[in-house]
Parts: sequence; C-alpha cells; structure tokens
Amino acid sequence: MLITIDGPAGAGKTTVSRILAQRLGYRYVDTGALYRGIALAALGAGIDLADDDGLKSMVTDLDIGFTIQDGDTRLMLGNHDITEKIRTPQVTMAASTVSARPVVREFLLKIQHNLGHAKKAVFEGRDMGTVVFPGADVKFYLDASVSIRAKRRFDEFKGHSAQDVQDVEADIRRRDADDSTRAVAPLRAAGDAIVIDATNLSVEQVVAAMLKNILP
Repeated sequence: MLITIDGPAGAGKTTVSRILAQRLGYRYVDTGALYRGIALAALGAGIDLADDDGLKSMVTDLDIGFTIQDGDTRLMLGNHDITEKIRTPQVTMAASTVSARPVVREFLLKIQHNLGHAKKAVFEGRDMGTVVFPGADVKFYLDASVSIRAKRRFDEFKGHSAQDVQDVEADIRRRDADDSTRAVAPLRAAGDAIVIDATNLSVEQVVAAMLKNILP
C-alpha cells in the first residue's frame, strides 16, 4: 500500500511515520525534508525565497534526494549530507515560504511521484493525501494542540536555537496560518483521511490507532 500522513508542524508526524514504516516493513519518506533542503539551498545561494525565476534557475540543476546510510535515511544535496543542517528555526520558516512557490512544488512533485511509484511506503508531509497522492490507499491527518506542538518543537530545537517555548509557539501559529491559507496546496485534511488528535496520546497509541486502520 501507499500510506500518507499529513498534519501541521510539531504534531509528531516524523516520529510516528518512521515507526509505522518500520512496523510495516515499508519505506519512510519525509517530504518536508525535501522542502527544507530547497530552502537551505536557496538561503545558501542568497536567493530571495519569493523569486520564482531565481528558484527555477536553482532547482534546474539541483541534485537532491535521499540515501540510506547504516540503515538511516539521510538527505543529500549533491555530495553533502544536509540532514542535520535543515533542522533549524530559520530553515523551518524558509521551508514554509518556498513550499508555496509553484516552481518548487512542480520540481518536487516529480521526485515524490517517482518515490511513490513502487508503493510500500509511508509519505509524511502537508499535502500528501490531498495533492501529491490523492489516490493513496490509506490517508491520515495527525493533529495536536498548538501548546503541545510548540513544546515538542522546542525540545527538538533545544541546543540548536536561542528561542524559548513562547517564541516557538508564535512561529508555529504563523506557520499554521501560512500553510493553511496559501493559494497553492493549503494544509488541510483530505476528505477521506482518518483524523487523529494526538494531544493526549503517546506515540505508541497513535501508531496503534493507525495500524488498526491499516491491517485487517
């Protein structure tokens, strides 16, 4: 099967998606990492994130994709492992901006479709079930309260950012607004998605709920 897990920042999609894929023996694909990689490349090249011509010129020859190293999925930009570099507040906010640019979405859509061709994969993102794979076999939308999501993201950034939890929550609220109101592929649950509120659920409880809807 091809399974999609969408939802807002900090809902726990990455952790849940990794575990779910492992339990099923499927590939795990973090599509948000691809957008973060584009954002990192644009920031490094000094390209205005709203400059479609500049972004198009950049992605034309961009070599970005996943590789497996010692059983771990790594994001590569050319020959450089950028897996750790994309997990900063600056790149996170920049990724939200570039993800709304049609030229970037068109570029990554081809990559995502190629990754999903063989199925047996769990795709994590913002519009996997609504735009990229509307015909996915099982779709989930994972959500949680803003305060819980801010705490999770704060813990993730700890040691890599000077932001306090209030700053992180403010960033999440801004990103929620940007992602849900953008003209291109806004963040929303697919009409046939199974919505799970993880506010008061452990990771294991979320995974169990998903497996219950996947396995006969």
